[in-house]
Amino acid sequence: MDISSLVGIILAFVSLLVGMTLKGVPVGALMNLPAILIIIFGTISAVVIAFPMAELKRVPKLFGKLFKETKLADDIEIIRMFSQWADLARREGLLALESKATEVEDPFLKNGLSLAIDGQNADYIRDVLTEEVHAMEDRHASGALVFTQAGTYAPTLGVLGAVVGLIAALKDMSNIEKLGHAISAAFVATLLGIFTGYVLWHPFANKLKRKSAVEVKQKMMMIEGILSVLEGEAPRVIEQKLASYLTMEERKQISESGADGLGKEN
Repeated sequence: MDISSLVGIILAFVSLLVGMTLKGVPVGALMNLPAILIIIFGTISAVVIAFPMAELKRVPKLFGKLFKETKLADDIEIIRMFSQWADLARREGLLALESKATEVEDPFLKNGLSLAIDGQNADYIRDVLTEEVHAMEDRHASGALVFTQAGTYAPTLGVLGAVVGLIAALKDMSNIEKLGHAISAAFVATLLGIFTGYVLWHPFANKLKRKSAVEVKQKMMMIEGILSVLEGEAPRVIEQKLASYLTMEERKQISESGADGLGKEN
């Protein structure tokens, strides 16, 4: 589970409820059915109108991605693997990697390695794999856009809910105390709209974008690794090239692991 998503949501609700309590606002004020209907179902309706059903069907999976850790291979292990492949290819030729391709579980990496083994040129392999990455980015962007738009609609619907509440409140101004409660209740919709929009939907969209960026970065690193092996570059050269995709701390791990065989040429 992606613990940061769960912790963030819990902290958001706790901060809201504690803040309301400290301000003397009863928590029960949030239990305003008309406001909930306008914000929640209004946002859902707007999103359904804005996106084709083919994209909306992916929303449950998107929620799954928000609360599950993305299972990606370790970047350092990928570099270690390319270093070993480069050494093997330089000693025995690219065809020697055919047995390695059957062991690869990642479909993207397996496809790229197979293209190299089949004798495709570097430009063709780069074009094919880059297009695949771009297609993946487009899919991820369309998923994040669903939440981005929900975050845009919700605060506006909060204003709409407040207007509806004020219309109802101002219908009868004979009882000032009752009028005050009605006006207060009217702004619950605005609170819910802003809260869901800027504390839930927009952050959800950002989380999906960040996870996509991490996956794209790793796939671009794989492309460079495959092409480097194809061009017969030395293992240590490949390590240095692919290390540019890593953080400084990860680069130190690669440097320190040289004594264990990473980067050695036979």
